[in-house]
Amino acid sequence: MSHFDQDLLDAFPNDTVLMHRLMAENAHFRTLAERFAGVDTEVEQVASGEDPASDERLEGMKKNRLAVLDEIAIMVAAAKLEDAQ
Repeated sequence: MSHFDQDLLDAFPNDTVLMHRLMAENAHFRTLAERFAGVDTEVEQVASGEDPASDERLEGMKKNRLAVLDEIAIMVAAAKLEDAQ
């Protein structure tokens, strides 16, 4: 993945440089960013009606997206803490 999903950048507007560094240096962060982009696209497709899904499936997808976003937030916070030391 050569770029970030815009929603991910919007979630961390003050950490763009740090996130690009993590993307280049950390395979797990890269995997999470790619997973977020995939789930985010799926949620948007269901929400727009492109991909019909039950409300339960959509809610599960949204919960998955939030869980991935939480993991990313933890990694960003840890990297900031490392940088501060």
